[in-house]
Amino acid sequence: MACALCFVVALVALPLLNYFQPEFMAQRVFGFTLTWLILGVLFFPFVWIISFIFIKRSIALEDAEAKAAQDGLTK
Repeated sequence: MACALCFVVALVALPLLNYFQPEFMAQRVFGFTLTWLILGVLFFPFVWIISFIFIKRSIALEDAEAKAAQDGLTK
């Protein structure tokens, strides 16, 4: 749930920042406006990081459930 919330916050924050802080988001960073740097360059690695965390948590949850099922079978 935390991964999804993080993604939604990032997705909603970009248009809100563009709307309420247009001068700030129009700054040039490495040749891009800040908006395009975030959307076009940084968003893809951000999604990869969120996905990596989600998968790690999912595997840990699955391992815990498998261990609990194995413990239940041996009793």
